[in-house]
Amino acid sequence: MKQAQELLRERKERVMKAIRLEKPDRTPVILMADSFCANHMGVKLADFCSDFKISNQTMLNSMKALGDVDGINSAFAAGKLFALSFMTKVKLPGRELPDNALWQLDEQERMTTEDYDTILDKGWRPFMREFVTKRLGVDLDELMGQVAEAPHLVKNFEDAGYMVYARIVTITVNEYLGGGRSMSKFVRDLYKIPDKVEAVLDVIQKESLESLRNQIRHAKAPIVFISPARGASEFFTPKLWERFVWKYLRQTAETVIDEGAVADLHIDANWERDLDFFRSLPKGKCVFETDSTTDIYKIKAALGDHMCIKGDVPATKLTLGTPDEVYDYCTKLIRDMGQGFILSSGCSIPPNAKVENVKAMIAAASGK
Repeated sequence: MKQAQELLRERKERVMKAIRLEKPDRTPVILMADSFCANHMGVKLADFCSDFKISNQTMLNSMKALGDVDGINSAFAAGKLFALSFMTKVKLPGRELPDNALWQLDEQERMTTEDYDTILDKGWRPFMREFVTKRLGVDLDELMGQVAEAPHLVKNFEDAGYMVYARIVTITVNEYLGGGRSMSKFVRDLYKIPDKVEAVLDVIQKESLESLRNQIRHAKAPIVFISPARGASEFFTPKLWERFVWKYLRQTAETVIDEGAVADLHIDANWERDLDFFRSLPKGKCVFETDSTTDIYKIKAALGDHMCIKGDVPATKLTLGTPDEVYDYCTKLIRDMGQGFILSSGCSIPPNAKVENVKAMIAAASGK
Protein backbone atom coordinates (compact mmCIF):
# COMPACT_ATOMS: atom_id res chain seq x y z
CA MET A 1 0.00 0.00 0.00
CA LYS A 2 1.30 3.44 -0.92
CA GLN A 3 2.20 5.83 1.86
CA ALA A 4 0.27 9.07 2.28
CA GLN A 5 3.04 11.33 1.04
CA GLU A 6 3.55 9.23 -2.09
CA LEU A 7 -0.17 9.43 -2.79
CA LEU A 8 -0.11 13.18 -2.22
CA ARG A 9 2.72 13.66 -4.73
CA GLU A 10 0.91 11.55 -7.32
CA ARG A 11 -2.36 13.37 -6.81
CA LYS A 12 -0.83 16.82 -6.99
CA GLU A 13 1.07 15.93 -10.16
CA ARG A 14 -2.08 14.47 -11.72
CA VAL A 15 -3.96 17.72 -11.09
CA MET A 16 -1.15 20.00 -12.22
CA LYS A 17 -0.67 18.04 -15.45
CA ALA A 18 -4.35 18.50 -16.25
CA ILE A 19 -4.02 22.23 -15.58
CA ARG A 20 -1.00 22.44 -17.89
CA LEU A 21 -3.07 20.66 -20.58
CA GLU A 22 -0.77 17.64 -20.41
CA LYS A 23 -1.89 14.03 -20.20
CA PRO A 24 -2.03 12.62 -16.66
CA ASP A 25 -2.17 8.92 -15.87
CA ARG A 26 -5.94 9.37 -15.42
CA THR A 27 -8.46 12.16 -15.07
CA PRO A 28 -8.14 13.76 -11.63
CA VAL A 29 -11.21 14.13 -9.43
CA ILE A 30 -11.52 16.99 -6.96
CA LEU A 31 -14.50 17.26 -4.64
CA MET A 32 -16.12 20.59 -3.88
CA ALA A 33 -17.86 19.50 -0.73
CA ASP A 34 -18.62 20.87 2.70
CA SER A 35 -22.23 20.50 3.90
CA PHE A 36 -22.44 17.16 2.10
CA CYS A 37 -19.62 15.88 4.28
CA ALA A 38 -21.52 16.84 7.43
CA ASN A 39 -24.58 14.93 6.26
CA HIS A 40 -22.41 12.00 5.14
CA MET A 41 -20.75 11.77 8.55
CA GLY A 42 -23.91 12.41 10.58
CA VAL A 43 -22.67 15.73 11.97
CA LYS A 44 -25.20 18.49 12.61
CA LEU A 45 -24.64 21.53 10.40
CA ALA A 46 -24.89 23.71 13.51
CA ASP A 47 -21.80 21.98 14.93
CA PHE A 48 -20.13 21.76 11.53
CA CYS A 49 -20.36 25.55 11.04
CA SER A 50 -19.41 26.48 14.56
CA ASP A 51 -15.68 25.85 14.26
CA PHE A 52 -13.31 25.38 11.32
CA LYS A 53 -11.57 22.52 13.13
CA ILE A 54 -14.82 20.56 13.36
CA SER A 55 -15.60 21.04 9.68
CA ASN A 56 -12.02 20.14 8.77
CA GLN A 57 -12.13 16.83 10.62
CA THR A 58 -15.61 16.04 9.30
CA MET A 59 -14.59 16.73 5.70
CA LEU A 60 -11.45 14.63 6.08
CA ASN A 61 -13.41 11.71 7.51
CA SER A 62 -15.83 11.96 4.59
CA MET A 63 -12.99 11.95 2.05
CA LYS A 64 -11.50 8.82 3.58
CA ALA A 65 -14.85 7.05 3.33
CA LEU A 66 -15.55 7.98 -0.30
CA GLY A 67 -12.77 6.30 -2.24
CA ASP A 68 -9.79 7.27 -4.40
CA VAL A 69 -10.24 11.04 -4.45
CA ASP A 70 -7.35 13.30 -5.47
CA GLY A 71 -8.37 16.22 -3.30
CA ILE A 72 -10.93 18.67 -2.04
CA ASN A 73 -11.43 22.33 -2.91
CA SER A 74 -11.10 23.70 0.62
CA ALA A 75 -9.86 22.47 3.98
CA PHE A 76 -12.85 23.75 5.99
CA ALA A 77 -16.40 25.05 5.61
CA ALA A 78 -16.38 28.74 4.72
CA GLY A 79 -20.02 29.63 5.48
CA LYS A 80 -19.07 32.02 8.27
CA LEU A 81 -16.69 33.86 5.95
CA PHE A 82 -19.37 34.73 3.39
CA ALA A 83 -20.16 37.92 5.32
CA LEU A 84 -16.67 39.19 4.43
CA SER A 85 -17.05 38.30 0.76
CA PHE A 86 -20.53 39.62 0.11
CA MET A 87 -20.81 42.38 2.73
CA THR A 88 -24.07 40.96 3.98
CA LYS A 89 -25.32 39.07 7.01
CA VAL A 90 -25.22 35.28 6.98
CA LYS A 91 -27.86 33.16 8.66
CA LEU A 92 -26.26 30.10 10.23
CA PRO A 93 -27.68 26.76 11.41
CA GLY A 94 -28.09 26.62 15.14
CA ARG A 95 -28.21 30.41 15.32
CA GLU A 96 -30.85 31.97 13.05
CA LEU A 97 -31.73 28.67 11.37
CA PRO A 98 -32.61 25.12 12.47
CA ASP A 99 -29.66 22.89 13.34
CA ASN A 100 -29.51 21.14 9.95
CA ALA A 101 -30.55 24.00 7.66
CA LEU A 102 -27.95 25.17 5.14
CA TRP A 103 -26.40 28.59 5.78
CA GLN A 104 -27.98 31.47 3.84
CA LEU A 105 -27.02 34.97 2.75
CA ASP A 106 -29.45 37.55 4.11
CA GLU A 107 -28.89 40.17 1.43
CA GLN A 108 -30.32 43.62 2.09
CA GLU A 109 -29.33 47.17 1.28
CA ARG A 110 -26.90 47.86 4.12
CA MET A 111 -24.41 49.96 2.13
CA THR A 112 -25.45 53.38 0.82
CA THR A 113 -24.24 55.56 -2.01
CA GLU A 114 -22.84 57.88 0.69
CA ASP A 115 -20.55 55.01 1.67
CA TYR A 116 -18.98 55.27 -1.77
CA ASP A 117 -17.63 58.69 -0.78
CA THR A 118 -16.27 57.28 2.49
CA ILE A 119 -14.40 54.55 0.61
CA LEU A 120 -12.96 57.06 -1.83
CA ASP A 121 -11.87 59.28 1.08
CA LYS A 122 -10.61 56.75 3.65
CA GLY A 123 -9.86 53.64 1.62
CA TRP A 124 -11.43 50.19 1.57
CA ARG A 125 -9.88 48.37 4.54
CA PRO A 126 -10.85 50.89 7.23
CA PHE A 127 -14.37 51.08 5.83
CA MET A 128 -14.70 47.31 5.50
CA ARG A 129 -13.63 46.59 9.06
CA GLU A 130 -16.10 49.08 10.52
CA PHE A 131 -18.87 47.88 8.19
CA VAL A 132 -18.61 44.18 9.01
CA THR A 133 -18.26 44.71 12.75
CA LYS A 134 -20.89 47.42 13.29
CA ARG A 135 -23.44 46.85 10.53
CA LEU A 136 -23.11 43.10 10.09
CA GLY A 137 -22.29 42.25 13.71
CA VAL A 138 -19.30 40.06 12.83
CA ASP A 139 -16.75 39.32 15.56
CA LEU A 140 -13.85 39.89 13.21
CA ASP A 141 -11.10 39.10 15.71
CA GLU A 142 -12.67 35.74 16.59
CA LEU A 143 -13.20 34.89 12.92
CA MET A 144 -9.64 35.82 11.94
CA GLY A 145 -8.41 33.71 14.81
CA GLN A 146 -10.04 30.69 13.21
CA VAL A 147 -8.70 31.64 9.78
CA ALA A 148 -5.19 31.70 11.25
CA GLU A 149 -5.54 27.94 11.78
CA ALA A 150 -5.88 27.34 8.02
CA PRO A 151 -2.29 26.09 7.45
CA HIS A 152 -2.79 23.41 10.09
CA LEU A 153 -6.12 22.41 8.57
CA VAL A 154 -4.50 22.06 5.14
CA LYS A 155 -1.74 19.95 6.69
CA ASN A 156 -4.32 17.55 8.13
CA PHE A 157 -5.49 16.71 4.62
CA GLU A 158 -1.99 16.53 3.18
CA ASP A 159 -0.79 14.25 5.99
CA ALA A 160 -3.59 11.88 4.92
CA GLY A 161 -2.47 12.06 1.26
CA TYR A 162 -5.13 14.43 -0.10
CA MET A 163 -4.54 17.63 -2.02
CA VAL A 164 -6.24 20.80 -0.82
CA TYR A 165 -6.95 22.25 -4.23
CA ALA A 166 -7.28 25.97 -3.43
CA ARG A 167 -5.68 27.27 -0.24
CA ILE A 168 -6.51 30.89 -1.07
CA VAL A 169 -9.96 32.15 -1.98
CA THR A 170 -10.75 35.58 -3.37
CA ILE A 171 -13.59 37.26 -5.22
CA THR A 172 -13.95 39.94 -7.86
CA VAL A 173 -14.51 43.32 -6.25
CA ASN A 174 -17.93 43.91 -7.80
CA GLU A 175 -19.22 41.29 -5.34
CA TYR A 176 -18.52 43.52 -2.34
CA LEU A 177 -20.80 46.23 -3.68
CA GLY A 178 -23.31 43.80 -5.18
CA GLY A 179 -23.84 42.27 -1.74
CA GLY A 180 -23.56 45.39 0.40
CA ARG A 181 -25.81 47.52 -1.78
CA SER A 182 -27.95 44.51 -2.80
CA MET A 183 -27.70 43.28 -6.38
CA SER A 184 -30.64 45.34 -7.65
CA LYS A 185 -29.38 48.62 -6.17
CA PHE A 186 -25.85 47.92 -7.37
CA VAL A 187 -27.00 47.41 -10.95
CA ARG A 188 -29.05 50.60 -10.70
CA ASP A 189 -25.87 52.41 -9.60
CA LEU A 190 -24.09 51.15 -12.71
CA TYR A 191 -26.59 53.10 -14.80
CA LYS A 192 -27.00 56.19 -12.60
CA ILE A 193 -23.46 56.82 -11.26
CA PRO A 194 -21.14 54.54 -13.27
CA ASP A 195 -18.04 56.70 -12.95
CA LYS A 196 -18.28 56.83 -9.16
CA VAL A 197 -18.86 53.08 -8.93
CA GLU A 198 -15.83 52.42 -11.11
CA ALA A 199 -13.69 54.76 -9.00
CA VAL A 200 -14.76 52.91 -5.84
CA LEU A 201 -14.07 49.52 -7.43
CA ASP A 202 -10.63 50.74 -8.51
CA VAL A 203 -9.81 51.68 -4.90
CA ILE A 204 -10.99 48.30 -3.62
CA GLN A 205 -9.15 46.47 -6.39
CA LYS A 206 -5.82 48.17 -5.68
CA GLU A 207 -5.93 47.26 -2.00
CA SER A 208 -7.27 43.76 -2.68
CA LEU A 209 -4.57 42.87 -5.19
CA GLU A 210 -1.82 44.04 -2.84
CA SER A 211 -3.26 41.80 -0.13
CA LEU A 212 -3.66 38.91 -2.56
CA ARG A 213 -0.02 39.10 -3.64
CA ASN A 214 1.08 38.92 -0.01
CA GLN A 215 -1.19 35.95 0.68
CA ILE A 216 0.16 33.98 -2.28
CA ARG A 217 3.77 34.69 -1.31
CA HIS A 218 3.18 33.78 2.33
CA ALA A 219 1.17 30.59 1.67
CA LYS A 220 3.13 29.57 -1.45
CA ALA A 221 -0.26 28.54 -2.84
CA PRO A 222 -0.10 26.80 -6.23
CA ILE A 223 -3.78 27.49 -7.04
CA VAL A 224 -5.98 30.47 -6.14
CA PHE A 225 -9.77 30.23 -6.24
CA ILE A 226 -11.34 33.35 -7.81
CA SER A 227 -15.10 33.75 -7.64
CA PRO A 228 -16.90 36.36 -9.73
CA ALA A 229 -20.10 34.82 -8.26
CA ARG A 230 -22.84 37.00 -9.75
CA GLY A 231 -20.66 38.41 -12.51
CA ALA A 232 -22.15 36.16 -15.18
CA SER A 233 -22.83 37.41 -18.69
CA GLU A 234 -26.53 36.71 -18.26
CA PHE A 235 -26.81 39.39 -15.56
CA PHE A 236 -25.25 42.33 -17.43
CA THR A 237 -25.29 44.02 -20.81
CA PRO A 238 -22.02 43.51 -22.74
CA LYS A 239 -20.70 47.02 -22.03
CA LEU A 240 -21.47 46.84 -18.33
CA TRP A 241 -20.00 43.35 -18.08
CA GLU A 242 -16.73 44.38 -19.71
CA ARG A 243 -16.39 47.48 -17.56
CA PHE A 244 -17.57 46.23 -14.18
CA VAL A 245 -16.86 42.48 -14.20
CA TRP A 246 -14.33 41.40 -16.81
CA LYS A 247 -11.94 44.28 -16.11
CA TYR A 248 -11.52 43.19 -12.51
CA LEU A 249 -11.65 39.46 -13.13
CA ARG A 250 -8.89 39.74 -15.72
CA GLN A 251 -6.71 41.89 -13.44
CA THR A 252 -7.15 39.47 -10.55
CA ALA A 253 -6.33 36.43 -12.68
CA GLU A 254 -3.26 38.16 -14.13
CA THR A 255 -2.05 39.07 -10.64
CA VAL A 256 -2.37 35.44 -9.52
CA ILE A 257 -0.50 34.23 -12.59
CA ASP A 258 2.16 36.91 -12.17
CA GLU A 259 2.79 35.53 -8.68
CA GLY A 260 3.39 32.07 -10.14
CA ALA A 261 0.08 30.49 -9.16
CA VAL A 262 -2.80 29.09 -11.20
CA ALA A 263 -6.01 31.13 -11.45
CA ASP A 264 -8.99 28.89 -10.76
CA LEU A 265 -11.99 30.78 -12.14
CA HIS A 266 -15.12 29.64 -10.35
CA ILE A 267 -17.80 30.31 -12.97
CA ASP A 268 -21.35 30.17 -11.62
CA ALA A 269 -24.35 30.74 -13.93
CA ASN A 270 -24.26 31.22 -17.72
CA TRP A 271 -21.20 32.85 -19.33
CA GLU A 272 -21.65 31.50 -22.87
CA ARG A 273 -21.85 34.95 -24.47
CA ASP A 274 -18.35 35.93 -23.35
CA LEU A 275 -16.27 32.76 -23.41
CA ASP A 276 -13.86 34.13 -26.03
CA PHE A 277 -12.67 36.82 -23.60
CA PHE A 278 -10.92 34.13 -21.56
CA ARG A 279 -8.54 33.38 -24.42
CA SER A 280 -6.73 36.62 -23.56
CA LEU A 281 -5.44 34.97 -20.36
CA PRO A 282 -2.18 32.98 -20.58
CA LYS A 283 -2.48 29.43 -21.90
CA GLY A 284 -2.23 26.60 -19.38
CA LYS A 285 -2.34 28.95 -16.39
CA CYS A 286 -6.07 29.00 -15.60
CA VAL A 287 -8.91 26.63 -14.80
CA PHE A 288 -12.48 27.29 -15.97
CA GLU A 289 -14.48 25.80 -13.10
CA THR A 290 -18.10 25.54 -14.24
CA ASP A 291 -21.31 24.76 -12.34
CA SER A 292 -23.14 23.00 -15.24
CA THR A 293 -25.17 26.09 -16.23
CA THR A 294 -22.70 27.19 -18.91
CA ASP A 295 -22.73 24.37 -21.49
CA ILE A 296 -19.47 22.50 -20.88
CA TYR A 297 -19.29 21.49 -24.54
CA LYS A 298 -19.36 25.16 -25.56
CA ILE A 299 -16.57 25.79 -23.05
CA LYS A 300 -14.61 22.94 -24.60
CA ALA A 301 -15.10 24.34 -28.11
CA ALA A 302 -14.07 27.87 -27.11
CA LEU A 303 -11.33 27.19 -24.56
CA GLY A 304 -10.42 23.50 -24.56
CA ASP A 305 -7.06 24.08 -26.21
CA HIS A 306 -6.29 27.05 -23.97
CA MET A 307 -7.24 26.29 -20.36
CA CYS A 308 -8.18 23.39 -18.16
CA ILE A 309 -11.89 22.78 -17.57
CA LYS A 310 -13.17 21.64 -14.18
CA GLY A 311 -16.68 20.39 -13.46
CA ASP A 312 -19.47 19.86 -13.99
CA VAL A 313 -21.63 17.05 -12.55
CA PRO A 314 -24.99 18.75 -11.83
CA ALA A 315 -26.45 18.92 -8.33
CA THR A 316 -29.66 17.39 -9.70
CA LYS A 317 -27.84 14.24 -10.85
CA LEU A 318 -26.08 13.85 -7.52
CA THR A 319 -29.31 14.21 -5.54
CA LEU A 320 -31.99 12.71 -7.81
CA GLY A 321 -30.07 10.46 -10.20
CA THR A 322 -28.94 6.86 -9.86
CA PRO A 323 -25.33 5.71 -9.51
CA ASP A 324 -25.44 4.31 -13.05
CA GLU A 325 -26.68 7.63 -14.43
CA VAL A 326 -23.95 9.54 -12.62
CA TYR A 327 -21.28 7.06 -13.68
CA ASP A 328 -22.36 7.18 -17.33
CA TYR A 329 -22.49 10.99 -17.33
CA CYS A 330 -19.01 11.25 -15.82
CA THR A 331 -17.55 8.62 -18.12
CA LYS A 332 -18.87 10.52 -21.15
CA LEU A 333 -17.44 13.78 -19.81
CA ILE A 334 -14.03 12.21 -19.28
CA ARG A 335 -14.05 10.83 -22.81
CA ASP A 336 -15.33 13.98 -24.50
CA MET A 337 -13.27 16.54 -22.55
CA GLY A 338 -9.97 14.68 -23.03
CA GLN A 339 -6.78 16.28 -21.75
CA GLY A 340 -7.01 19.37 -19.62
CA PHE A 341 -10.00 18.19 -17.60
CA ILE A 342 -10.64 17.79 -13.87
CA LEU A 343 -13.79 15.94 -12.88
CA SER A 344 -15.80 17.63 -10.15
CA SER A 345 -19.31 18.57 -9.16
CA GLY A 346 -21.00 21.62 -10.65
CA CYS A 347 -20.28 24.01 -7.74
CA SER A 348 -20.68 22.45 -4.28
CA ILE A 349 -22.06 18.96 -3.79
CA PRO A 350 -25.47 19.57 -2.16
CA PRO A 351 -25.97 18.34 1.41
CA ASN A 352 -28.67 15.89 0.33
CA ALA A 353 -26.64 14.28 -2.47
CA LYS A 354 -26.70 10.48 -2.37
CA VAL A 355 -23.44 9.03 -1.09
CA GLU A 356 -23.60 6.26 -3.69
CA ASN A 357 -23.85 8.88 -6.45
CA VAL A 358 -20.77 10.73 -5.21
CA LYS A 359 -18.92 7.42 -5.10
CA ALA A 360 -20.05 6.73 -8.67
CA MET A 361 -18.56 10.06 -9.79
CA ILE A 362 -15.26 9.18 -8.14
CA ALA A 363 -15.28 5.66 -9.61
CA ALA A 364 -15.70 7.05 -13.13
CA ALA A 365 -12.38 8.90 -12.78
CA SER A 366 -10.42 6.49 -10.59
CA GLY A 367 -11.65 3.23 -12.12
CA LYS A 368 -12.26 1.90 -8.60
